[in-house]
Amino acid sequence: MTPPLYIALRFLRHRRRSFILSLSGVVFGVAIFICTQAQTQGFAQNFIDSTLGSNGALLLRSRFQSATTGLLVPPKNVRNPNQPRRHSIDGITNASEIMRISRQFADVAACSAVLRGTVSARAGFDNATVDLFGIDAVSHLQTTNLAQQITSGDLDDFRNNPNAVIIGSRLAEAMQVVPGDAVQLLSPGGEYRRFTIAATARSGVGVVDSVRVYCHVRVAQTLLRKPFPASMIVYKLRDPERAPAVARAFEDLFQHDAQSWQDREEANLQLFVTVRVSAAITVSLIILLAGFGIFNVLTMSVLSKIKEIAILRSMGYRARDISAIFLWQGAMIAAAGSVIGCLAGAAFTWGVSKIPIQVRGLLYANHFLVTWDWHHYLWATVLAIVAVFIASYVPARRAAQLAPVATLRGSSA
Repeated sequence: MTPPLYIALRFLRHRRRSFILSLSGVVFGVAIFICTQAQTQGFAQNFIDSTLGSNGALLLRSRFQSATTGLLVPPKNVRNPNQPRRHSIDGITNASEIMRISRQFADVAACSAVLRGTVSARAGFDNATVDLFGIDAVSHLQTTNLAQQITSGDLDDFRNNPNAVIIGSRLAEAMQVVPGDAVQLLSPGGEYRRFTIAATARSGVGVVDSVRVYCHVRVAQTLLRKPFPASMIVYKLRDPERAPAVARAFEDLFQHDAQSWQDREEANLQLFVTVRVSAAITVSLIILLAGFGIFNVLTMSVLSKIKEIAILRSMGYRARDISAIFLWQGAMIAAAGSVIGCLAGAAFTWGVSKIPIQVRGLLYANHFLVTWDWHHYLWATVLAIVAVFIASYVPARRAAQLAPVATLRGSSA
């Protein structure tokens, strides 16, 4: 007996044009799905890498204590007695001790104390409000990607000069300054202090590059007139995904507010997820339309092969054998469409990554950002197989239910 797969090939060969059209729909849907997911995840991953390289995976900030400490009767507005209100005490007074203990955790790769404050900057006739980061150069370079973010100037000029600063690239453009120029920072006491710009840095995150200025921590403490040497500790983790768990452990251990990068960037991450899901739903409709096309092709194939189906049944083919013939046709379309579609998706992704654009908002990019993730190809293939199977099932079931005797009588008449 001739196997159903061979008969399915013969049936497809007689409807070659319809087969090519159905195959094209699957190929196009799979390729576009892969390409759009690579783009949306590429921009999201670039943002995550940039923010981790600038702000770390975890921030340890102000010390806190329960707001009800020392009170005989807790306030009535405390909603949960097990989680009483707490108030924060600005600054970290024992940063070196906290970092010494933190480095003993296996998750911690590096950490750096930062003294942060808001000051005014002036260069010529240009003024700006900037976010001042007082850092220890050695530990901060180990914790962040500041060394890789330098776009102009020399990092050694910053290390060797206590009156040198590093400023964000977009801030430098707004104030029209370059390395070697002077910039004045206004202290809370109303006095300007002159600094030399040693380098400019581009993190890739717009809100960082447009306001941030780095200086030495001792200079920042004098300029900001802070009694404590650090306002936060930046952590680099070996696995950034574990940041929420590490944050909870550090809060319990150090009694300081700890914030993971997932909580810090929650709004932006939700935006990227929404865009990815929206793109996936939109492109999935293309594959769904391809499924309707396959449904029509196989339905017409059943109608045109009624006599052949009746002959096969009279030769001893069972109903499930007839159904398998048309399911094999759908399987071949799904398999060929998925393979060719994955190859086309890879080619589209590579081509899109070469398209020049200028993104100067939340992110900094000069071309489309893409990621190469095998999950995109897997989900595109699964989606295509499911759509084609659903489209093939009804015609295959209908073909299996044809009565051979009545069909042959009708065809002979």
